Amino acid sequence: MSRTAAILLAAGSGKRMDESVADKVLTPINGKPLFSYSAGAFAASGVADLFVIVHRDQKQMRELAALAPTPALFVLGGTERQYSVAHALDALPPDISHVFIHDCARPFVQADHIVALHKIVRKEHAVVLAHRVTDTIKLHRDTGHLKTLDRSALWAMETPQVFDRDLIVRAYNRAANTGATLTDDAAAVELLRHPIAILENKDPNPKLTTAADIPWFEYLLGASR
Repeated sequence: MSRTAAILLAAGSGKRMDESVADKVLTPINGKPLFSYSAGAFAASGVADLFVIVHRDQKQMRELAALAPTPALFVLGGTERQYSVAHALDALPPDISHVFIHDCARPFVQADHIVALHKIVRKEHAVVLAHRVTDTIKLHRDTGHLKTLDRSALWAMETPQVFDRDLIVRAYNRAANTGATLTDDAAAVELLRHPIAILENKDPNPKLTTAADIPWFEYLLGASR
């Protein structure tokens, strides 16, 4: 029987937090560690048979273990996000057929989105949560000239992103062999020229990036929970 794994990324260094918090994913937001929101949404969705928690060090792992859904496997992260994902993929048991990958700095993920993504991936093999770009986006050329891009074709990527296990493993192997730099998991699959479905998210799903985001996140999470 095939199973689904959810890789929950919690090993980021939080460099842009300017050392204002000890650990970004454990930062209390409205009385709960940031990690708890993502973990809770995945647990409520019921789609994951296994959780792979990617941690930064043993101290953090012990704190995450008290918050993680079960059954959980803990994997030490790498120096960059793409290496953390690669470590998690290497640790998957052989009966895993589909893989969610989620940045736990995005606490607004909803259980119904997770369920919808799980349904889509079984048909499309690769699907990402994303929202339409509404700002006017311009390309700045070295000459100083600007070019307006067609925003109707532009999407801002979010997580979770979900893939057939064999597809995402092949994609990360290709990235490693070519030395590609990845900012999300879909970028790895793009190297294989494999189509990727999009599930449009019309709800807020920002990523905690700087300390200035914390009051905004407290407000949004308080309003949505």
